[in-house]
Parts: sequence; structure tokens; C-alpha cells
Amino acid sequence: MSAIVQEPTLRRSIGPIQLFAYTLGGMLGAGIYGLVGRAAGELGSAVWLGFLVAMVAALLTGLSYASLGSRYPRAGGAAYVTHRGFGRPLLTWTVGLAVMASGLTSVATQSRVVAENLLRLIDMPGVPPVLLSLGFLVFIAGVVLRGIRESMWMNMLCTTVEATGLVLVIAVGLPWLGGANLLETPTGTIEATLILQGAILTFFAFIGFEDTLNVAEECHEPRSTIPVGIVSAMVVAAVLYMLVAAVAVSVVPWRELAVAPGPLAEVMARAAPWMPNWAFVFITVFAVANTALLNYVTASRLTYGMARQGLLPAALGRVHPRTHTPHVAVGVLFLLVVALMLAGNISQLASATVLLLLAVFACVNVALLVLQRRPGEKPGGFEVPAFVPALGALVCLALLLNRVATGDWRAPAIAGVVLVAIVALFLVVRPRGVPLVQD
Repeated sequence: MSAIVQEPTLRRSIGPIQLFAYTLGGMLGAGIYGLVGRAAGELGSAVWLGFLVAMVAALLTGLSYASLGSRYPRAGGAAYVTHRGFGRPLLTWTVGLAVMASGLTSVATQSRVVAENLLRLIDMPGVPPVLLSLGFLVFIAGVVLRGIRESMWMNMLCTTVEATGLVLVIAVGLPWLGGANLLETPTGTIEATLILQGAILTFFAFIGFEDTLNVAEECHEPRSTIPVGIVSAMVVAAVLYMLVAAVAVSVVPWRELAVAPGPLAEVMARAAPWMPNWAFVFITVFAVANTALLNYVTASRLTYGMARQGLLPAALGRVHPRTHTPHVAVGVLFLLVVALMLAGNISQLASATVLLLLAVFACVNVALLVLQRRPGEKPGGFEVPAFVPALGALVCLALLLNRVATGDWRAPAIAGVVLVAIVALFLVVRPRGVPLVQD
């Protein structure tokens, strides 16, 4: 009788500290270095309050993701949860490809930002930025292909540099704390509508749930590791953001901070003139590289998960026997990211896919409500009351409607085109979802 050859699987090698750093790294992106200035323009010196309200709003969806991660530690993230909750292949396909589009456009965009900042750091005459972008993508793909441990170590390095930059801003600005009225707003009073508008802007500094959920299958003890990683990272990020915001408006008056090209760089220039100008460019490279890394890992695990569900070609669900990574998915995504990078400026596409993420978050919250009420579904290691996903869905839908109603029309229009393209692709490919298997 011939021996049964067991198919290689993803390797469980992520512990609580690594997952905490992974989730925190997804939040402490390069965006915070410019977001403080934009938020100051909305909220004045009370910008710290906007971050607090945003954290509370984001925590609702974060808790839903934490609960789902403890219930279903599977690669595929939102796509798996949607399939589990509703069992409708078209909806699963749409959710999965929306998340994937967001991740891939982010990686392509960040590759160009890395190239631009490297050219600011190092004088390389004659070297085209596109060549540096391509080299960066090869490097990131290589790390993801090499293994989840290597990806986690790189993330921990980048997250440490990102966090150190923010801690440095706090440290040099502490002597100025108290020099400004931290409740001063552009209107002169603290108004609920004003704070909510600022919270809408700062909400996106806390989203990293999808990155975490997609590596759940590679976590040790996911029933406890996922909830601890998500909640602790959100709290630490909120504390850092609020302290940075309070210090920033104390060192630089909020009106000046709002128009500064590099808000935190301006804070450092005034509070620590001894700091070389290239320091924040250096930190930005690590922050942007980390964002690209996490989005690449997320996209590859999402692709793998959808292939295992029968929604993408089975080859994309293969795992390398030595590295235990979805090598086919990593390779195919590399080609897509390179194509997006070569397409040029895709900032509008990146903004559009962020809108799609809000719709995905709302869908995931509703899926948790459905699963909580379904007989026979095993509870997870971290359960939340029904009002948490219900409020989370409402918050995400409210943010989505607000962005559509008050923002540039081009982003919602592009998001609509992306959705139509995703549905059309489904109708052409006609993937067949596999029956759900009860765990």
C-alpha cells in the first residue's frame, strides 16, 4: 500500500508579541506623519480628542474582528467570514477582491513612495525611480516568499523604527506640553459635529484588522492571540496618537501645523533643531516599507484562502513544502503589483479602495451578527455582545456615506467602477464556492 502524501500547510509560528507588533505596524503607517496636520486643520488644538473618538469608533469593528479571529482562525479573512456567514459566492468574491484591490494598490503606491524617499536620502544620479520601485517590490516579495517568520521579523524592525519616531516626537516635545489650550477649536467651542468630523478623518489611522485576521491561520493559540493582538495594538496606537497630537499643537500652533508640508518634521525642527533633516525621511522609508509588507502578506493569504474555498484557481492555494508560504499566490500577485506600479499615479484608485474597505467592514460586522445567532456555530475564545458588531456596522456605513457625500466625487465613482468590474469578472469566470465545513 502506498503512503499517503500530506499536502503542506501554512506554518503556525506567530506568537502574541509578534502579532501585537504586526497589528500595531499596520496602524503606525507613514500616514500619521501627515495626518496630524490635516486633523489639526479640522479640530484645532483638540486634535487629540478626535483620535480618542476615532479609536472608540474603530474599536467596535476591531472587537468584531478579534471575535471572528478567535472563532475562525483561517486565511482568507473577510472573504472566509463572509462565506461562512452568508454562503453566497458572489458576495464572498466581491468582498475578497475588494480587500485584495485595496492591498495591491497600496503596495504599488508605497513602492513609488519608497523610491522617492530613497532618492532624497541617497544621491543616485541617473537611477530612475521606477527601477528602485521594482527593486523594492522584488525585495518585499522575496521576504514574503521566504516565510512568515521572516516577514514577522521585518515587520518588528519596521514597527520599532516607526514607533521610535513617534516616541521621539513625544520626548522632545514634552517640555512644551501645557503651552497651548488643548481644547481650542477653529469654531471656538467643542462641538459634537466638529469632533465627529475630525474622528472620521482620523478613523483610518486605526484600521489594520484585515491584516491581522488574514494571518490567523499562522498564529499559535489564535483563540487568545488574535483578540489580545488587536485590542492591545489599538490601545497603544491611540495613546501614541493622542500624545503626539497634544505635543505637536503645543510646539507648533495648530494653524501653522495645519499648513506645514511635514507636520511632525516641523515639530522636530522647532523642538529639536539638532535633529538632522534626513532622520524623518529615514523613518518614512521604514514606515512605508512596513505598510507594503503587511498588505502583500494580507493579499497573499487572502488569495490562498479564496483558492481553498474554490473561488479562485486551485493552484493559488498551493503551499511550498519548505517555506510553508503560498508561493504561487505570492508570484501571481507580484506580477499584478508590478503592473499597477508601472501604470503610474494610482492615488485615486487607492482612495477608492479605502471606501470599499468600509463596506467590507460593515459586511463583516453583519456576518458576525448572523453567525452569533446560528445554531451549531461554536463560540470563539473571545465573544462580544451583539450590540458591538451592530454598532460597528452602523459606524462603518455612516463613515462610508459621509465620505461619498462630502468628499471628491472621483473616489466614489472609481469605487463603483471597481465594484462593477469585480462583479463582471465573477460572471465571466463563474467560480464555484465549496460547501462550508463545520469546524
